Amino acid sequence: MFPRWISKIQPNSLILGPRRAGKTTLLKHLFPDYEYLTLDDFDYLKLAKNDPKKLMKETSHQLFIDEIQRAPELTITIKKEIDEKTKKFILTGSSAVKLLDQSSETLAGRINLLHLPTCCWGEEFGHPTHKIFEDEVPSLKIKEAQRNLNEALLMGGFPEVVCQKNSAEKLDILKKYRDTYFLRDLSQIANIDNVEALLSLMMYIARSIGSITEVSHYSREIGLSTPTIKKYLNILFQSDLTTKLYGYHFGPSKRYIKSGKIYFADNGIMQSLNLELNEGQILENFVISEFEKRRKLGFIPAEEFFYYKSTSGAEIDLIIETKNEILAIEIKSSINPSSKDCRNLINFNPQSNKICKRYLFYRGTNYEQIENVKLIPVAAIFRGQ
Repeated sequence: MFPRWISKIQPNSLILGPRRAGKTTLLKHLFPDYEYLTLDDFDYLKLAKNDPKKLMKETSHQLFIDEIQRAPELTITIKKEIDEKTKKFILTGSSAVKLLDQSSETLAGRINLLHLPTCCWGEEFGHPTHKIFEDEVPSLKIKEAQRNLNEALLMGGFPEVVCQKNSAEKLDILKKYRDTYFLRDLSQIANIDNVEALLSLMMYIARSIGSITEVSHYSREIGLSTPTIKKYLNILFQSDLTTKLYGYHFGPSKRYIKSGKIYFADNGIMQSLNLELNEGQILENFVISEFEKRRKLGFIPAEEFFYYKSTSGAEIDLIIETKNEILAIEIKSSINPSSKDCRNLINFNPQSNKICKRYLFYRGTNYEQIENVKLIPVAAIFRGQ
């Protein structure tokens, strides 16, 4: 196991993240003295649901409970134990479905909520080496990262996948994940009886990367009702398999009027679906998912991300708004971008007193400048924060 980039984890913490992101392995290593139990075990699950007091009585005063989302009602008993200072807990959940709805008020102020996404690109090689938006990575390091980029684009960052030596082994693991953790387990947790429709929805999302989500289109293409599509989309989001960008508008109250864009939380999920996608879609999902991982880890101080579309139809792939800055980001698969590729960034006017910085991430290897736009190689994301 290699060190992860997550912040220091304290007792009485809930760590959320997708299945196979490495939560259990990491926490067993960090908290070896805690008694471990998983609610994937039917005996423990039955006890957690039917007699939580007995479960607490029969377990250690330091307790690591895995897959807590399977029995969210257990959080009421956990609250009592924390308040009475009789136990310390480490909790994990691979899905926020039902869990946060039932436990957010119960555990508010009593437990630290952290996210562990799949590995950031380069995480297995050690701690971050630079800040992506502030530092310029030396040319030799960029070229070294460039050689590893194609595999990262396809295989993503699930820890078990990252640790495999060849692409065939990585792909085999991803296909197993698709059939078990992405589909079967999620269907059980969320009471979905149409696994084929869930798979079809994931495939449709992949083909629509970069496009604005139109639920009516999804409904028509997949053959499910609009409420069912919305339910499935919400389940994918709460299970950390997808992330959503809302439209950026000038004024917080207007930001949720327009439809959003959906991306996968890791490119390995897309690869597991065995689809032919264009290079631009794969690269766009990769860059946005890498930044989203860093946001969840606390490296990017933003509550959420946005995309931008003007009334005339000009789009910007990603808007990151922090306390003091607005970062406008375009993602291009070109090796030699021109001023035409930067046009939407150049013309972007956020109508804000905040400093606006404009970036174009591209497949080349040099840091360049086109008017007010800084060009950054995608390879600079490698081991960056």
